[in-house]
Amino acid sequence: MGIELERTVDSIQVGTRHRTDLGDIDALAASIREHGLLQPITVTIDGVLVCGRRRLAAIRQLGWRTVSVWVRSGISDRLGHLLAEQDENLHRKPLTQLEAAALYRELKQLMAEDAERRQVASRFSADHQPSTDGGGNFPPPSGPVGKAREQAAAMIPGGTSYKTMEKIGHVQHVADDPDAPEALRELATTELARIEAGGPVDPAYQRIRAAAAEVEQARQAELHALAEEAVARVTGPGRGTKRKTPATETVRAPGRWPVAAFVQTWTSLAGWWTHYAPDELAAELTDDQARVFLTVVDGTVAFADRLRPLLTIDPAEVGEAGDDAAGEEPAQHGAAEEGAVPPRHLRAL
Repeated sequence: MGIELERTVDSIQVGTRHRTDLGDIDALAASIREHGLLQPITVTIDGVLVCGRRRLAAIRQLGWRTVSVWVRSGISDRLGHLLAEQDENLHRKPLTQLEAAALYRELKQLMAEDAERRQVASRFSADHQPSTDGGGNFPPPSGPVGKAREQAAAMIPGGTSYKTMEKIGHVQHVADDPDAPEALRELATTELARIEAGGPVDPAYQRIRAAAAEVEQARQAELHALAEEAVARVTGPGRGTKRKTPATETVRAPGRWPVAAFVQTWTSLAGWWTHYAPDELAAELTDDQARVFLTVVDGTVAFADRLRPLLTIDPAEVGEAGDDAAGEEPAQHGAAEEGAVPPRHLRAL
């Protein structure tokens, strides 16, 4: 994935996203002058800087004409273009949440690799010269991953925190995991589509975590039942008992999602209509966005009509709550709580 070569210093391109507070370059330059450059900077095949902005600034200050670089192959064209940008305004089309998260994961991996190589190189150095390479706005890594997450997130347009990027990455991992149950992967794929359409990340992340926990609970119950059955078989003839399906194990039709995901979805939507004005939405939503909303509402109403007769709650209570909610204006601070119906009640939409 990479090779170490000599490259002229002037040929290394530094994009806008590397221009930050570089900290004390004089001290780093003095250390490099005395001990040499212990760890090469990382560049793309085209000579675009990936990692090592402070090291590059220091050797330029020293007047070096050439420098040893680590040429990293396999970098996506999208990330290569992002790193090479010389002007923030060149990035005209905003990244979607999923595009930003994909670039974040790629950049984080590259920075973690660079940090790992610097750790190995500095292990045999008395003053651990390269360990201060983060500097300035990018603090030094404390390990192979170290501050790679913060650094990678800071270089991705949009200002999204690394925590949000990590949550999207978790949902993406579940969707791509061939060992995960099909229903869980389908749920994760649906959540990614919601995020891509502008939906909030944390509720989607929490729903996936809850669904995964339910799957793991069922798996553990199954393993426990198998263990009990094995013990019963070896304790002697006639002592075994017929294996029973664990109470926590649920059998779902293909594509069915766990109840925990349903609860999380509707809990996160409680009182949502108190925070929007219909006239504003009508003016700003695209036709496709409006169709998605109305399709979801129609499907929800149809499902509610099937579910309502099966519930033990008072239908009149649900109907009154829905009538009240339909006439509410967008809530001021604190108003949402007053008009909210307990999450276990479906609303009349």
